[in-house]
Amino acid sequence: MSTEELTYRIALEQIPKVGSLSAKRLIAHFGSAEAIFRERKQALERIPGIGPIMAHEIANQQVLTDAQAEVEFIARHGIRALFYLDPEYPERLRQCDDGPLMLYVKGSPAILNTNKVVSIVGTRKATSYGIELCKQLVEGMAALGHTPVVVSGLAYGIDIAAHRAALHCGLPTVAVLAHGLNTIYPSAHRGTAQEIAATGALVTDFTSNAHFDRKHFLKRNRIIAGLADATVVVESAAKGGALVTAEIANSYNREVFAVPGNVGAPYSKGCLDLIKTQRAGLIEDAADLERGMNWDVGPQRQPVQAELSFEGLSENERKIVEHLRNRGEDTIDLIAIHTGLPVASVLPSLLNLEFAGLVVGRPGKVFKLN
Repeated sequence: MSTEELTYRIALEQIPKVGSLSAKRLIAHFGSAEAIFRERKQALERIPGIGPIMAHEIANQQVLTDAQAEVEFIARHGIRALFYLDPEYPERLRQCDDGPLMLYVKGSPAILNTNKVVSIVGTRKATSYGIELCKQLVEGMAALGHTPVVVSGLAYGIDIAAHRAALHCGLPTVAVLAHGLNTIYPSAHRGTAQEIAATGALVTDFTSNAHFDRKHFLKRNRIIAGLADATVVVESAAKGGALVTAEIANSYNREVFAVPGNVGAPYSKGCLDLIKTQRAGLIEDAADLERGMNWDVGPQRQPVQAELSFEGLSENERKIVEHLRNRGEDTIDLIAIHTGLPVASVLPSLLNLEFAGLVVGRPGKVFKLN
């Protein structure tokens, strides 16, 4: 494909009022993105569903200048731009009517068409219970001999727990971003994003000039649902982005599962509602997911144990990790006493370590190394 055609393809989806559905309809009518931009405004107006407003926007060639800058950005940073008719474009996403016209990939496009793909989503305010269940689910899939691609959104909470658990087990993982590949949000997950790009992929349908906006989350969620055979909700409040992703997955006729939690717990309500209303199947572990997906049983293997690393840890976090390495496990109060740190400093440090996958919380406010 020529650089010129890529420029036209990128520009097409950037035109105001032209979404992916309209863009695909135009491609089908004219045969190529370039032909659309070379067509007269009067001819565009006669196409059903286009009209004068959209035709005017197409005739405005400013988007081509922006698209040329994007082509240069892509080339500089080793990004793959996949058009929805390209062989490497994810087949599962191509089956979705509202799948993006263009998909930008940093990493390996090939894993997007892997045999088994599972999206794992949940609340940003994940509890210790939810984080541990997420890790057990991913580790369980690996232990059962499955090597699915784990897809999530790189957000705080369940998303980052899923990515880190996959990296820990040597499973490929894909992070779907709600912004362009010129940045990483949240910035705290930049290191994990680099690891993901090295063995999996960072994926988005936003160009590099698209500013971060929470309104982008819906577009991001439809890609998370569309890339996967199944979406698993680990923890969710009564409302939230994870439930939206589950609804989108259902609309795509993909499998949806939810992990039940404690009755009355605020971040279990969303999962319980999905199960009660039969919008999701109930799973407790990887074996349930295996049965629900009718996966062939593979040779069992033990999860890969990552070496303990102090890289990126604060001084307080290092002290806590070193203490737990010597003691095995301890309560918050005893950790504070033995490390000489105030409890007020121990609590946030433990939370950060838990999100980093280094520490596991147990009943009775007991913590141990993962």
